[in-house]
Amino acid sequence: MYLPNSGSFCNLKAMENHNVLSFIFVGIHLSLSFFKPSLAADAITQRSQPLIDGSTLISKDGSFQLGFFSPLGFGFSQKRFLGIWHNSSVPSVPNVIWVANQHNPINGSSGFLMINTSGSVVLLRQDNTVAWSISLSKHPRNPVLQLLDSGNLVLREAKDGNPRNYMWQSFDYQPDRSLLTSTSRDYCDDNRRCGSNGLCYITKSPVCSCFQGYEPRAPDKWSYGDFQEGCARAQPLSCQKKHGFVKYSGVKLPDNTNSRTNQSSGLVECGDNCLSNCSCVAYAVSSNAAGGGSGCTTWFGDLLNSKELLDGGEDLYIRTASESKSNSPKTKLAVILVSVAFVVAGTLLAVYFIHRKRRKFKDRMRNNNEGQEDNLELPLFSLSTLVTATDNFAFNRKLGEGGFGSVYKGRLEDGQEIAVKRLSEVSGQGSNEFKNEVSLIAKLQHRNLVRLLGCCVEGEERLLIYEYLPNKSLDLYIFDETQSEPLEWPQRFHIICGIGRGLLYLHQDSRLRIIHRDLKASNVLLDKEMNPKISDFGLARMFGGDQTEGVTRKVVGTYGYMAPEYAIDGQFSVKSDVFSFGILLMELISGKRSRGFYDPDDNLNLIGYAWRLWKTGRYLELIDESLRDSLTLSEVVRCIHVSLLCVQQLPEDRPTMSSVILMLGNESRLPEPKQPGFFGGKKLPEAYSSSSKTGSSATYDSTVTVPEAR
Repeated sequence: MYLPNSGSFCNLKAMENHNVLSFIFVGIHLSLSFFKPSLAADAITQRSQPLIDGSTLISKDGSFQLGFFSPLGFGFSQKRFLGIWHNSSVPSVPNVIWVANQHNPINGSSGFLMINTSGSVVLLRQDNTVAWSISLSKHPRNPVLQLLDSGNLVLREAKDGNPRNYMWQSFDYQPDRSLLTSTSRDYCDDNRRCGSNGLCYITKSPVCSCFQGYEPRAPDKWSYGDFQEGCARAQPLSCQKKHGFVKYSGVKLPDNTNSRTNQSSGLVECGDNCLSNCSCVAYAVSSNAAGGGSGCTTWFGDLLNSKELLDGGEDLYIRTASESKSNSPKTKLAVILVSVAFVVAGTLLAVYFIHRKRRKFKDRMRNNNEGQEDNLELPLFSLSTLVTATDNFAFNRKLGEGGFGSVYKGRLEDGQEIAVKRLSEVSGQGSNEFKNEVSLIAKLQHRNLVRLLGCCVEGEERLLIYEYLPNKSLDLYIFDETQSEPLEWPQRFHIICGIGRGLLYLHQDSRLRIIHRDLKASNVLLDKEMNPKISDFGLARMFGGDQTEGVTRKVVGTYGYMAPEYAIDGQFSVKSDVFSFGILLMELISGKRSRGFYDPDDNLNLIGYAWRLWKTGRYLELIDESLRDSLTLSEVVRCIHVSLLCVQQLPEDRPTMSSVILMLGNESRLPEPKQPGFFGGKKLPEAYSSSSKTGSSATYDSTVTVPEAR
């Protein structure tokens, strides 16, 4: 999200006979007279109704609201903004704490906030143009936009409430104070805002900070904006140690609770008195004492209700556990000089490496251009055609985003819908994947492989044009519990067989033997009839002649799908794809994600859990509950059996894809599976757990890691 640091809502120079300064510094009143009754919800999802003008989200404890408002005066009555305010008992003067589109208002009450089909949070006008949006490098699979009791608006995964995993939060974006100043109160006026021993900053984000020498009492709550439990000393004070003070200027002094005042003490004497008392934690000398002199106040317990003041304020001295040298001018100067030197050096190095990387990329692309177009064996699209088809790669056309670029939905002049994968300009690695995918998929023709329609090579632009598949990727249907119509067993079995046939074609029936190396649910796309199509060949490897396996120094792929011999030693073959197929088969049967499932009772992941159930004869417990009414028991049991054969520890024990297709299609007796690979839970072999990391996936794109193999 982009929030400028300064500026006003419109050109105030054109507004005559109005006091501009009073608007900025005195405050604004907000009109809520146009509000309809508020919704009781505190969140929106992809499947909920958009938040329209006139409705609000309300935090669970009722402290905050998110909705649309118009500032009164200066011609703003028809301009609407999306913001968060205190749920005040006086609705005509709410205390606004955050605004989304503060520099891009909506005319009239036609705005609405929603999470679109690609997982992006967008604030739209009536004509569907974007007034504000949340910018993310990767999109959540099942996003929830929720207003918390702290007043923090967060974007998270539906099943993940861990504050450390929030993908975006409003507390990270402090809006301009010109919109937030109020005549009645400010954000820090709430005595409970930062708790004890915390200092509230009106102009900073996060708004609360512990005094030096203190730390949050509840770090988890503090990290996502709940500061009410305050701070406690990191180390207790000791009379045997020499202490010092840290000075905080321009603050409202703490409440008089646990304090003592001496009207006759000056600054030096006040500090000495505090040092001489082991229980003294802070002191201040006020020039507003009775009689016009100075007054010394010392505090002996928790410091309550301290905050930054924009004008005036006092100096507060906080006692530290060891003598502080932070107020030494020489120390400050040395720290500043060293910091500036590091910043300058770091900036110069960053500019140098970025320039060198881009220059190498340009040179490589320039060299690759020579004769490349003749070797692509694909129709070439002009860049202007793709710009027109995607509305100049508009944000609302984006289908997904991955490590090598973004994917956009487009429509050609003849009405054909397409998906355009645009390679990132600075991704040198992506250039290799581009050429790899073009050279491989151009030669592949199978109903269960995604079809590449063409490509574009102009200047530094590299784009791939695919058939558009409206039902997106398989993972959205087997892991997303909010799907109104989950896949029933006949449909899942149809998808299993289709994936198997596509993989068999790659391994055996195409002109060259191809190892996909990144088969997973997000790389299986579904057409309008729900037929599966394997996609994303950027990591695939091609074998010629009688070659059946290879070794790489760099392991690429996705955690939870890689075979043991590949993850540990970098050895890949058709059998490593078979292992990935076995994992995908387990996921389709169980509805559980291999990369997230963990059985704490026996320290087992999904493979180990399935293996234990099989060995104890309880394999029916593996079946997804949503399949109970639609399954054919013999087919499901057979698929469980085949999946365990595919994930056996040794590659030579696993069947080939041709054998897998035969096993799925008849009732012949199957061999008993041997022990699978990587069936432990969190205690996976070190090489495997460090070889790859979980990444997010996007439709028509891959998520990969490229760590060094052992």
